[in-house]
Amino acid sequence: MPDTPDTLVLRRHRDLVGVRPYGLWSRWIVLGLLTALAILALLDVFGQRPVTQTVTAPSASLDLYAPEHLRSGLLWSARFRIHAHDELKNAILVLDPGWAEGMAINTIAPSPIGEASRNGRLAFTLGHIPKGKSFVLYMQFQVNATNLAWRRPQNVELDDGAKQILLLHHHVTIYP
Repeated sequence: MPDTPDTLVLRRHRDLVGVRPYGLWSRWIVLGLLTALAILALLDVFGQRPVTQTVTAPSASLDLYAPEHLRSGLLWSARFRIHAHDELKNAILVLDPGWAEGMAINTIAPSPIGEASRNGRLAFTLGHIPKGKSFVLYMQFQVNATNLAWRRPQNVELDDGAKQILLLHHHVTIYP
């Protein structure tokens, strides 16, 4: 059997002689809280369950299918469905900076005609959407493992050229 390391006293560290009772209870409480947190995460309490949000204007409507709660490090998707009630000659989808902060944008499908920045917001030029037709844009993301956020704004704006058509208010909370 190997010798006991010089810094350990078996009576104190293994047998816990002289340890105050609240010291043992505090260890068990901390361990129980960590276990409960892990079980809640496994039950998807802090999950990435997507919700659908819809906003309608006279010339178009926008459906966003995306989660409002995420965990760090996870992959997730968002779907933007634009339905044109009137012809949109130059549809542009503008996303708040919260869509890119602490996120890796893995895929955008179909690829937009153009990508730009509007005062720090992402602007995707989608082009012409005929009256009565729909355009669906899919984006896949990964949350940076060190990213934490509480109700970070992820608003979505739909423009036809320079004219704003509608604005959808969305937010996301990112758990560790």
